[in-house]
Amino acid sequence: MINVTLKDGSVIQVEKGSTLLDVAEKISEGFARKVLSATVDGEVHGLPLPLKHDCTVNFHTFEDEGGRLAFRHTCSHVLAQAVKRLYPEVKLAIGPAIDDGFYYDVDSDFPFTPDILAKLEVEMRKIIKENIPLVRYEMPRAQAIQYMESLKEPYKVELIQDLPEDVAISFYSQGDFTDLCAGPHLISTGKLKGNAIKLTSCTGAYWRGDSKRKMLQRI
Repeated sequence: MINVTLKDGSVIQVEKGSTLLDVAEKISEGFARKVLSATVDGEVHGLPLPLKHDCTVNFHTFEDEGGRLAFRHTCSHVLAQAVKRLYPEVKLAIGPAIDDGFYYDVDSDFPFTPDILAKLEVEMRKIIKENIPLVRYEMPRAQAIQYMESLKEPYKVELIQDLPEDVAISFYSQGDFTDLCAGPHLISTGKLKGNAIKLTSCTGAYWRGDSKRKMLQRI
């Protein structure tokens, strides 16, 4: 058994390997339905994280920054999945959560017009309705590079190559889509709710903020 110390100082005992979601459900099922992510010993994680030792856990809902981070980051992955479903030739760059939402930078031979953004919103709502689990896993560096090369994603290859040698290279998969990502994310796309999605604009953005690099489109 391991001891999980909560924000209020109370301690819950769970089996080693129990997930954050298991801990939340042990508090109450209603509480678990509202929780989006959790900070474990100072680092924000998704709810599927297995706990291996005594730790301090602070759960987050959308009212907390940690919950909004996971929510918005998952939105960006749903956007990327919608892009690849409708326009598989488009190359993906980066897609973080930001203070007022999310974005994804893409490399495309055609402009993402308002009509295309509307189509992407429809596809995003389909993905949300499918309630697809987000699953984290890691790969060795050489395998990760080879994998992204096989997907013809040069920006991801560059990101992996620039990571420090000792950093774990993690991916998140959701159905037919996989992205290089450190997380955190929600447990499934269904936690988003379709009416939470609105694509507001598409603007230019240099790759990695360098004006000497290629101009991408930021959705």
